[in-house]
Amino acid sequence: TFEASLRQDGFDEILTRTWEPGRIVPEHSHPFDARALVVEGEVTLSWNGQTRIFRTGDVFVMNAGVPHTETYGPAGARFFVGRRAAVRAA
Repeated sequence: TFEASLRQDGFDEILTRTWEPGRIVPEHSHPFDARALVVEGEVTLSWNGQTRIFRTGDVFVMNAGVPHTETYGPAGARFFVGRRAAVRAA
């Protein structure tokens, strides 16, 4: 399952996130790697000059430190997300 694959890949924090319809999250970044499975609704992510819509059943990955925006669809969104501490080069 998705949760088992997250744990196998070192994602030690696993959450369910729910976002209200039409919410816009301005550009930001996270101090962790994220991998998420959309289980309801949709989210549009924009990063590095590209924009992509993720809908129910889609998986997306966002690496730590990548500036991005998030826009949630007309029905909002719910997803399972794993967070993993970013690996820093020495």
